[in-house]
Amino acid sequence: MEKIAFIGAGAMAEAIISGIVSKQIIRPEQIFITNRSNDARLHYLHEQYGVTATRSLPDLLDRATAAVLAVKPKDIPATMEAVKPLMTEEMLIISVAAGVKADSLSEIVTKEAPIIRAMPNTSAAVGKSATALARNAYVTEAQFRIARSLFETFGTAAEVEEKQLDAVTGLSGSGPAYIYYLAEAMEQSAGELGLNRAAAKELMIQTLIGAAEMLKESGKSPALLRQEVTSPGGTTAAGLRVLEAYHVQEAFIKCIKEAAARSAEMGDQISEELSNPSRL
Repeated sequence: MEKIAFIGAGAMAEAIISGIVSKQIIRPEQIFITNRSNDARLHYLHEQYGVTATRSLPDLLDRATAAVLAVKPKDIPATMEAVKPLMTEEMLIISVAAGVKADSLSEIVTKEAPIIRAMPNTSAAVGKSATALARNAYVTEAQFRIARSLFETFGTAAEVEEKQLDAVTGLSGSGPAYIYYLAEAMEQSAGELGLNRAAAKELMIQTLIGAAEMLKESGKSPALLRQEVTSPGGTTAAGLRVLEAYHVQEAFIKCIKEAAARSAEMGDQISEELSNPSRL
């Protein structure tokens, strides 16, 4: 890869850059980055990772092999309007903007633009992201390998169809927040039971890590693992009866579906803006 350009300099852009630099996928000086107005942020990324920060879009995109759209979904219309004169059919576009369809992007740039949509999550900050990738028909195998290698520097990456990305958003994109929500409840209950706060936090975190490792390494289904730890008439069974009484499992299912529906709704709204030049 000759050069990769980042449009947007937030947490997700930094996670990708950190992974690329630490795994030496390409040299720091081959990474160019810009944002809308935060000069201090660009200076930090330059000092921290050795990347090239610029306010010049021509310098940013000149001879770039790939352009990463790491801006918020609501900022995509204005961003695409600014960069579309500088995009080429050979340049791979990688978008991490939730809900923004590949067709909407290609209508602005060029009909045959190679586009990959990526849905990482915030665990990218600690190198543990679960990222889903969806490509359009114009992405070559070589380009897809490049993109996958970028996202595998800070976690795992799996290919899905674009129509599945809204479900991915609800499941793994928003998923860390659901786990944190559960952790909040575990911490609060521990406090109410009189358990030392520091000890409770350590035990709670290791419990979550251990359960995740069991799911990953055992090959067993979540239902089977739950059954194996639940003795009839025991403490776990007593706790699970309360969760069932409050329909917690059904609530989580509805939660994920609602997040997926919101992702689709946001995508439709942005697609309408992108297809209506008078709005840009």
